[in-house]
Amino acid sequence: MSRIDDLIAAQCSDGVEFKAIESFVLRPANIRWADQGSAEFQYIDLTSVDRATHAIAETSTITSENAPSRAQQVVREGDVIFGTTRPMLKRYAVIPREFDGQICSTGFCVLRPDNNIVLTNFLFHLIGTDDFYAYVEANERGASYPAIPDNVVKKFRVPVPPLEVQREIVKVLDTFTKLEAELEAELEAELEARRRQYKYYRDMLLTFGERTDAEASKQASKQASKQASKQASKQIIRWMMLNEIGQFIRGRRFTKADYVGDGISVIHYGEIYTQYCVWTDRVISQVRSDMADTLRYAKPGDVVITDVGETVEDVGKAVAWLGDEEVAIHDHCYAFRHSMNPKFVSYCMQTTSFIAEKAKYVARTKVNTLLIDGFSKIRIPVPPLEEQERIVSILDKFDALVNDLSIGLPAEIKARRQQYEHYRDRLLTFREVT
Repeated sequence: MSRIDDLIAAQCSDGVEFKAIESFVLRPANIRWADQGSAEFQYIDLTSVDRATHAIAETSTITSENAPSRAQQVVREGDVIFGTTRPMLKRYAVIPREFDGQICSTGFCVLRPDNNIVLTNFLFHLIGTDDFYAYVEANERGASYPAIPDNVVKKFRVPVPPLEVQREIVKVLDTFTKLEAELEAELEAELEARRRQYKYYRDMLLTFGERTDAEASKQASKQASKQASKQASKQIIRWMMLNEIGQFIRGRRFTKADYVGDGISVIHYGEIYTQYCVWTDRVISQVRSDMADTLRYAKPGDVVITDVGETVEDVGKAVAWLGDEEVAIHDHCYAFRHSMNPKFVSYCMQTTSFIAEKAKYVARTKVNTLLIDGFSKIRIPVPPLEEQERIVSILDKFDALVNDLSIGLPAEIKARRQQYEHYRDRLLTFREVT
């Protein structure tokens, strides 16, 4: 990095000017759908941005006839988009040439930098820094649906070194990003193969060959011998509705303002998407102790389920609570209380068939919401407890291989990302000129 050091020493040895983003970005235009006729556009929604690669991964085709209400902003090549709804999910990307003139959701803040002041990729790397996200976290609003207004995003102050310095920094970070992306692509391909293998065995183990009581009984009746019928009957697995197995207890509201360093352990519904997997025995958040009587709790062995989500798959996402004590849950969560193996229930709620069935009971409004009466009628297999434990033991091993960030491929991917983030934050840290 001696080239960058030399440039900084020559051009800005006394520090650099810091500017609010709003001082060097241009305002994007909104589309006039009434003027578009039957023209088709690619729509970039919040879920279109890959949170790992920060590339636009998937879009949908829209026209004036089917455009969502949020499909309003016309993006241009070189725009930097940043997701302002649940902003700590870190959805940001640069608009590439193939999406020039397409449409993005109003859930993004569109930053169109004046490249005579700040280069596009320089701003892109700045948007990923810890300093920026500390600012975002301090300024987001709303407990149930956290968001940060565009005008607040644009008030964030960033270092603006000379363009030559920006170019050199971008060159280093882009090269680093490319090398990291190539390595990650190889690792992700292998990890994805493991995920597919895990998903296959999980679905196979938890659908029992999709043999219901009726199907198994029918097969048993066809057996010629008494012994065969006896053997077949052993394979019969009961399928029961969730409301036949247990009960759902809704949580009660708490907000970020209630959070403390040491208090009552809580699970917030947003953490189930981002922090927890199949099960957990510890929490990451606590609220004030004087709230104890106003909260509702999940008991050890309960499965905690979300009732809202950005996507249909997020709604009804489950985590088994295996801690030693009760834990308070948010009012956008339900505690499912039952007498089965909690991990088994949580794994069942991840299966392809369960997710497809669950989708029937999601109200698709501004915030996708679980219809608990319908959800409670979904059936899951109820084998003997020893069989539940055997299946859980197998799936735990697969789950550790695929998801545990402390071992194997996920750990290496995480290490590469941390390495890039270290150099990025180091290169983008400047002394402000006085």
